[in-house]
Amino acid sequence: MTNLPKQRTIVRPATVAGFGFFTNADVTVTFLPAEPDAGITFVRTDLPDRVEIPATIAFAVERHRRTALHKNGTVVELTEHVLAALAGLEIDNCVVELTGPEPPGCDGSARHFVDALLDAGIVEQDRFAAVFGVPEPTIVRSADGSAMVAARPFSAPLAGRIGRIKSVASSRCVIRYELDYGADSPIAPQSAEFTLTPEIFATEIAGARTFILESEIASLRSLGYGQKVTEEDLLVFGKSGVIGNVLRDDNECARHKLLDCIGDFALIGGRITGRFNACRSGHALNRELVRGLLAERVARRAA
Repeated sequence: MTNLPKQRTIVRPATVAGFGFFTNADVTVTFLPAEPDAGITFVRTDLPDRVEIPATIAFAVERHRRTALHKNGTVVELTEHVLAALAGLEIDNCVVELTGPEPPGCDGSARHFVDALLDAGIVEQDRFAAVFGVPEPTIVRSADGSAMVAARPFSAPLAGRIGRIKSVASSRCVIRYELDYGADSPIAPQSAEFTLTPEIFATEIAGARTFILESEIASLRSLGYGQKVTEEDLLVFGKSGVIGNVLRDDNECARHKLLDCIGDFALIGGRITGRFNACRSGHALNRELVRGLLAERVARRAA
């Protein structure tokens, strides 16, 4: 169908350097152009074997507070901000080379990656993009029911299955995130909702930074995490609010959680469309939704 969007890649390489928030390693990420239908792949150039890890849910491994990918003994940690930058800018094909075990944390957002990718330039390719639509309402919940992620289509199901959409008219993605940690939390209840476009992502979402409670820091550092991270590198919330930093938006925390959703949803292996509503969800629940959508797709094709 000629009205479907074309695949996109970058024009030339782009690099971002820094240190990893979890592994503390100094690292450089290099984004490289890729051929049509190549998808997004991660490569650890610091290791002797060049293992290419596709950025799809099949290679995701369970981690706390992040999304990691694994293949043949090689792991890349904290992939969601890079994936959000690529998905948010509608870059379908790219090789992501890393000189360490995780991308640089930068300021805890996707802004540095977006700036580098935009500076590299984005070009359309001669193939249509894989755009996956949600055919019917789907919801996943946490075990205690306090968190959930729901997906529903814009219109009627497409032949009763998840699959490549029929027209660009239905290739929209609206995501809403509702954050509420309760009355005792220093983080106020808030929400964020956007209809995604590359422009909206770059200006309204990419700069939203990750956040943590001051009371959580000691526990994480006892596990070896965040040894180099300071209050200037992300948002640290004490009892009276943000410590040593300033919010970029009143709902920056909700915007960042929405950013995480975009990165995690990209593991479906293409552009995803529909209406998505997340409430208090994290990476594990986001990944569960992707697995559920793909499992439903397989089941319907077999029916």
